[in-house]
Amino acid sequence: MAVKDSLLPEFDHEMGTTRRILERVPEADMAWKPHAKSFSLGQLASHIANIPTWAESTFDLTVFDLATLGEDTRPKQPAELAPILAAFDANVKKARAKVSEQLDAAFFTPWTLKQNGQEVFTMPKIVVWRSFIMNHLIHHRGQLSVYLRLRDVPLPSIYGPTADEG
Repeated sequence: MAVKDSLLPEFDHEMGTTRRILERVPEADMAWKPHAKSFSLGQLASHIANIPTWAESTFDLTVFDLATLGEDTRPKQPAELAPILAAFDANVKKARAKVSEQLDAAFFTPWTLKQNGQEVFTMPKIVVWRSFIMNHLIHHRGQLSVYLRLRDVPLPSIYGPTADEG
């Protein structure tokens, strides 16, 4: 079995779950924050929608310096949910295509993250995919589910029944 064939079913499952969570974000609460240091609800949803774009720099590059992103990398405050969902859908489609085109050897190529020229980490691309992209997205999806719970929004099933859905 090719490496991508073991990763894509998980990706499809997790992105479907993430889409169901994102759909629940109430537009009226986009600016709400649980804490002054936290992303707003809308910013967090936007960040989650953007994470799949990282597949391109992971598989197309061997070194990525965060300094190339500029100074203000925090997501802008959105006003509407529809653009977030549209971006998520497009980004997921592109990320899936990027993984689908990889040969097994590509997953084991070292990839380095830098900040202003200083190495943060170097690891095989498959580990970057699983930790820096997939686990990162799942982590923020968990945060988003807490935000939604605090706003009294019913949660869909994630890995099993929720108090809101059996």
